[in-house]
Amino acid sequence: MLIIIHSETNKSNIQQNLGRPEYSYYFVLKEFRPVLERLGQVIEVSDPDELVDRLYFDCQSRGEDCVFLSFSPPHRTPISYACPTIAVFAWEFSTIPTESWHGEPRHDWRVVLAASGMAITHSSFTVKTVRDVMGPEYPISAIPAPVWDRFAARGEHLLKRPVAEAIRLNLRGLMIDSRTADLRPYGPERLREGTPIEFDGPVRDCELLLDGVVYTSVFNPYDGRKNWKDMISAFCSTFRESADATLVLKLTHHDIADALNDMLHHVYKNQTYQCRIVLIHGYLADLDYERLVEATSYVVNCSYGEGQCLPLMEFMSCGKPAIAPLNTAMADYVDSDNAFIVDSTEELTAWPHDPRAAFRTLRYTTDWDSLCAAYRASYDVAKNDVGRYERMSAHAVSRLQGFCSQASTEQRLQAFFEQLLERRKALTLQASSA
Repeated sequence: MLIIIHSETNKSNIQQNLGRPEYSYYFVLKEFRPVLERLGQVIEVSDPDELVDRLYFDCQSRGEDCVFLSFSPPHRTPISYACPTIAVFAWEFSTIPTESWHGEPRHDWRVVLAASGMAITHSSFTVKTVRDVMGPEYPISAIPAPVWDRFAARGEHLLKRPVAEAIRLNLRGLMIDSRTADLRPYGPERLREGTPIEFDGPVRDCELLLDGVVYTSVFNPYDGRKNWKDMISAFCSTFRESADATLVLKLTHHDIADALNDMLHHVYKNQTYQCRIVLIHGYLADLDYERLVEATSYVVNCSYGEGQCLPLMEFMSCGKPAIAPLNTAMADYVDSDNAFIVDSTEELTAWPHDPRAAFRTLRYTTDWDSLCAAYRASYDVAKNDVGRYERMSAHAVSRLQGFCSQASTEQRLQAFFEQLLERRKALTLQASSA
């Protein structure tokens, strides 16, 4: 079988697209590719309009099977190709779009899903959401990005202590430490004084020393789902008197200045506190990224919902317990044995790409008090119950292995492709007998 793959973000444009809508689909494609290569010949195309059907008809002439996997949301997935086209997408809202706008019928995802006949997503939550609209028998498979093998292998060589002891890492970029940064320029306008930090200056080499109980979150600060304001305020409130608690926020975006101004305002206004907040933006070599993981006691997520959340999956695959809600895709791999659960409630919102901002769906709002309680409980375990921490760490590795290992992904993809080929044969027979 020839498997054609495509993401709008690719190796040539990832730097300028970092943090933009759908940029993470490129990372999902990269994780899928080694497994897809076990199941067939894989060709990645940058111009699907030009190449997909040409490759498909070439395969047909040789009697070979061919499929196109479009790593993109359905409204950005082509439906005009002769080649069987499958959207591989993430989704974290309670309903899929069932309306169109701007004269583009694909904004109504039912149009695309009906045209393709099948789909791949990354969670059982999204499978249910799609079937609520497309019918209980609609053939959609939950296949997460297979990150476990790579990160579990890294985790085997890392210490899994709940309290970090002088772990040093280097960053090429920007590092802002609440212990040393002048936050006065980020207060209310009438109180501002001092010189703001130069975010766009020359790239610098920075050194970060981590110790104590370290909480880490990796996210795009412009992503409206990530709810970093609650993450910061609950942390400052919980650890106001705890000098050995550190929150590390690893930020991913190509243009960070506006976000940093906003984030530093929130770091400022939650004063005073003895805990430490570190914002980092820039390049971490593999060894230094591993040191960040090693220093981390807990990986933190308090988002409004996740399509899968690669950073959370990666840290947990390395054996890091989580602080996270039990909803959307996270419900497939987060549980009370590998995480401190944060309660959430449903809240009306709009589909993120709907220019009307019409309330048509639900997201899942973090309970702030529950987040504080999870911080407190996790800190107590890190400081006083090493045995429980070690059990949580081991269970994180085991649970993620079942969820997102290459072996489980290969098995699910194999079953999906077999179902796809059976459907194509049935459609061909039906057409020939008509």
